[in-house]
Amino acid sequence: MRSSFKLLLSAFWWLLTMVIGVAQTHKPPTYVDAQGIFRWTKDKSPVYLFGVNYTAPFAYGYRSIKALNINVEKEIDQDVYHLARMGVDAFRVHVWDTEISDSLGNLKNNEHLRLFDYLLSKLEARGIRAIITPIAFWGNGYPEQDEHTGSFSDKYGKNGSLVNEQAFVAQERYLKQLFSHMNPYTHKTYTDDDFIIATEINNEPHPSGSKERATQYINRMMAAIKSTGWNKPVFYNISESPAYADAVAKSNVNGFSFQWYPIGLVAGHEQKGNFLPNVDRYTIPYDTIPQFKNKARMVYEFDAADILQSCIYPAVARSFKAAGFQWVTQFAYDPMATAYGNTEYQTHFLNLAYTPGKAISLLIANRVFHQLPRNKAYGSYPADSVFDAYHVSYSQNMSEMNTAKEFYYSGATSTQPIAVSKLEHVAGIGSSPIVKYAGYGAYFIDKLENGVWRLEVMPDAITVRDPFERPSPDREAVHIQWSTQPMQLTLSDLGANFAVKGINAEDSYQTTAQDGHFDIQPGTYLLTKRGKNANKWTSDKRVGYIRLDEFVAPKSRSADPYVTHTPLTEVSTGKAITINAKIINIDSADKVTLVVNRGFGPWVFMSMNRVTPYYYSAVIPDNQVTTGVLSYHIIIQRSSNTYWAFPSGHQGNPYAWNYTNQDSWQTFVAAPHSSITLFNATTDKDKTNTYYPDYSREGGVQYVSGTTTGQLALQLLSPTMRKNEVIGFQLYVGNKLKGRLTDLPAFGKIVVRARAQSSLPAKLRIALTLADASTYATYIDLSDDFKYIEIPLAAFKPDSSLLLPRPYPGFMPLWFKASHFSGLNLIKVDKLEVTAGNDVAAGHFNQPLGIQVESVFLKQ
Repeated sequence: MRSSFKLLLSAFWWLLTMVIGVAQTHKPPTYVDAQGIFRWTKDKSPVYLFGVNYTAPFAYGYRSIKALNINVEKEIDQDVYHLARMGVDAFRVHVWDTEISDSLGNLKNNEHLRLFDYLLSKLEARGIRAIITPIAFWGNGYPEQDEHTGSFSDKYGKNGSLVNEQAFVAQERYLKQLFSHMNPYTHKTYTDDDFIIATEINNEPHPSGSKERATQYINRMMAAIKSTGWNKPVFYNISESPAYADAVAKSNVNGFSFQWYPIGLVAGHEQKGNFLPNVDRYTIPYDTIPQFKNKARMVYEFDAADILQSCIYPAVARSFKAAGFQWVTQFAYDPMATAYGNTEYQTHFLNLAYTPGKAISLLIANRVFHQLPRNKAYGSYPADSVFDAYHVSYSQNMSEMNTAKEFYYSGATSTQPIAVSKLEHVAGIGSSPIVKYAGYGAYFIDKLENGVWRLEVMPDAITVRDPFERPSPDREAVHIQWSTQPMQLTLSDLGANFAVKGINAEDSYQTTAQDGHFDIQPGTYLLTKRGKNANKWTSDKRVGYIRLDEFVAPKSRSADPYVTHTPLTEVSTGKAITINAKIINIDSADKVTLVVNRGFGPWVFMSMNRVTPYYYSAVIPDNQVTTGVLSYHIIIQRSSNTYWAFPSGHQGNPYAWNYTNQDSWQTFVAAPHSSITLFNATTDKDKTNTYYPDYSREGGVQYVSGTTTGQLALQLLSPTMRKNEVIGFQLYVGNKLKGRLTDLPAFGKIVVRARAQSSLPAKLRIALTLADASTYATYIDLSDDFKYIEIPLAAFKPDSSLLLPRPYPGFMPLWFKASHFSGLNLIKVDKLEVTAGNDVAAGHFNQPLGIQVESVFLKQ
């Protein structure tokens, strides 16, 4: 008995010695070399990874999924599959330490931690690497109220956690326990897990003590992490608090983290206009700090917030690569369960099913980040719209990649693939020279071998409401529609009459293409050339990290009809108007009628014709377009004789005597030679992007009463103007000109109604920015009284424009000047900009400057 015990004890110590030895000799998956390059240990090649943040295990992400009675593990499975389908290979998240720790820093082995472990295991299974930010400081409430969790972050807050000694000790304890924690799904600690390739100590720190204390904090947290055996790179944020950049640079970390929100955050509505200048380059102001050199660089968060355009992400990736970054993760990918309402983060919106164009553009951005050379510049916009194999276009709302093996496009394109016979991967939205498709979802076409391809088609995603308005779980912003759509493929090795066979679960659809044409519904399919034996490609086979039969997509949430339409601001009298409307949940037997509510005489009824699967159109003839206000509504009559009227969505018979709904769309019909309003403070106050360097009790941006009842004026007031500062605003005006494009050549003046509101001599700068980002500006003198000031268009000269909303971090460029000027053309005007302060002389610095602007309009 005793000898058996000794044998077991001996074996135990041998095993323990082996484990310790392995731990001591285990090489990290990555390292940062002496020149500050983040490298793979295996082959010493540079690390380049591009992906997303994703928060389903924590906070609102977790609560919102549970509130829908959805299994969180299943949600993670589905979302991670979509991430793999989009080419994502990097994951980062700021762990909500407030949900997995107590006030002393002890780790709570709870549901949030278990789900995070589960997520990490699923990411690893898809080949996606992770950088963990273990401390967020955040409460867990947004967009709801924070809970008091009793954690150290809850107790000390962000500022206290960076200066309080007890908070230091709690964080050290937490970091030691977290990085030593054994993931039950991977059977590895975070320290030993090679798919966790680095860590960023905390999220967006705001140090408030001495710089010495800030450096000490970083070094102590890093030491706590390394005490677990961690030998992988450690990063720390240097961009959130630039005043402490030198203190951060003096620490022992291996690299620094940055963020970029080039279009600001939380506009409360979709931002319109060309924002490619906002992502033209990423500037770093720390090169003068000696310790900043030879450190690796990562981007923990970025996004083009509040926009639906699909041309931005590849340009962002290009600028990041030119600035020397090696890790980039967007914030944040929306769980599929809640993306219908964009409730996760109101200002961000990215999901493969619900924002297919942005998802494909992120796929292209991933390739940009991997394939472009580091530190290479491509000029200034619009010259850098085409770079290497990539193209971004604001006018087409599209980005694309075109190489011999890969052809991707985030919107319909006429670009010819450079080598159709060599193509192996195609992904897109809409039609291209090799794919004709009428649907509104993404599709992926991947070659398995000659004559055998895998096709995956997502359901149609139709935006029906502004997804960046105040969110609600009861509000559907994007509607998912499962429908059968025609498709045509022109792939040389498939031939014209190939077989189409559904291979995902519950999909038994089979057909044969005729001259490349076939009907398709959402799902995954095997495409096989006639006569080709594809039996080896069974459903369970994998291509990379994707199983052949995998398919994930949300179902439709509603069945009631819905109409989306944006009326023209104003139109010209006596000219026919085409009314286009996006309509969901109706079929071919339903009747759609446009009703023009004339101010006198009978109403005019016109049938609306189906142009594409969800777009209907009717033309109001020129003799119905008379000066005044044109009011109209749309009636949907179901085959069952039920009615809906829009814009209100009111259900009821609009022809009944007791029908009371009077809601309508309205467009102003301008009299001949009348002016065109570009800005009116009363009607544009919720759409204007303002710029004011420092808000205070004495200054800022306000809307005040103008000179007549009901008229507002936009007031900008700075109590102390400083060198190189301006105050001003910018407004997208392309929509205001759209209905009067044919009249624009006759206009030759801009009229401004404004006044100065300070003793400082005030000049107002008026600028017009075209869709190609070229800007033309001029200056006018203001007096103390409101006046109409006329400016001939000939006075406008090439100039720079403000980048608004103000890019964040604040050290990003504020001004942009296009690389090309083709001349001021009103038909191409995109934005109006009004600023003051540009010309303040040195002798007037630190004096107050104020302006009030009521309106800006074009005049013949």
